[in-house]
Amino acid sequence: MTVREITSCLDEWAPIAYAEDFDNVGLLVGDYDQKIERALVTHDAIESVIDEAIKEKCNLIICFHPIIFKGLKRITNDTYVERTVAKAIKNDIAIYAIHTALDVQLHGVNKGLADALKLTKRKVLAPSKGSFLKLNTYVPHAQLSNVQAALFAAGAGALGNYAECSFYSEGMGSFLPLEGSNAFVGEKGKRHEEAEAQLQIVLPKHCKNKVIDALQQAHPYETVAYELTALENVRSNLGMGCIGQLTKPITEEEFLQDLKAILGTPMLRHSALLGKKIDRVALLGGSGSFAIDAAKGQNANVLITADLKYHDFYKGENRILLIDAGHYESEQFTKKTIMKFLSENFPNFAFISSKTDTNPVHYF
Repeated sequence: MTVREITSCLDEWAPIAYAEDFDNVGLLVGDYDQKIERALVTHDAIESVIDEAIKEKCNLIICFHPIIFKGLKRITNDTYVERTVAKAIKNDIAIYAIHTALDVQLHGVNKGLADALKLTKRKVLAPSKGSFLKLNTYVPHAQLSNVQAALFAAGAGALGNYAECSFYSEGMGSFLPLEGSNAFVGEKGKRHEEAEAQLQIVLPKHCKNKVIDALQQAHPYETVAYELTALENVRSNLGMGCIGQLTKPITEEEFLQDLKAILGTPMLRHSALLGKKIDRVALLGGSGSFAIDAAKGQNANVLITADLKYHDFYKGENRILLIDAGHYESEQFTKKTIMKFLSENFPNFAFISSKTDTNPVHYF
């Protein structure tokens, strides 16, 4: 097994094309062609996890949080990041991080907690914009159906519950083949006009490279003219957070007690109790203050997230209970989610769930 085989499967499940711009996901250390014997799955790839990987003879670490978040200007032993990277390189251990590429998937970071709370009717809390592109190109009319078929096969034309979506209009294209050209039609030195179709087709952003490759392969012209533009359309199953329904309404106090037990945490920070029943629950594992308005807008009774600042707790506006469950605590099911996916897709490969506690926060 190679790093590429495993990470390509992960990229189909949680495409890195949808990771946030600030993030650093994908292969951080190592070589895609590196042979892998065993892999360790962890929340954070810190130095103690590298030690665990060495002990378990794992030469790939699949982590949620990236160990390299900002650019490294040197690799010494001065910081925990540099020590971790240096030890991984020295021991030929590859590191792959998935982070916000999994955050935006409905089956991702929030699934474990949603399952534990038995939430039904789940949907994305804050759908992502810019996840669709539009391809605009020009094709000789006689080859239009062949080019469309190739683009559809590469993943273009998918929009909501529809497939093979496209639009074309008839027109006349012109070009002048120059010396050195190998024109599909026309003669060198003579301007040629050809009946063409302007083809417009939508595509999910993560399919961009496959679609462009398919266009280049299927199009008869030597040089293909095309453009890509971002669309405002959102995908209903792609975005930050999750919202769903409890099986029955419960009091705020009951909900807080249940959540503490599920997360195994000694404390929860929360805004003022409102004396209302809880039945519509919003989740956003990790830092999620930006989703408070989205949770209110979707009429959630409570938002479970982490890293709320002092003034964030005012933003509930007596309309929603805000719970800061802790960053690690709110994401703690992610490792199991990744393990389950990998074990199902590579049943004969050795994936090991890390036993190292990487939570940097302690309670007294």
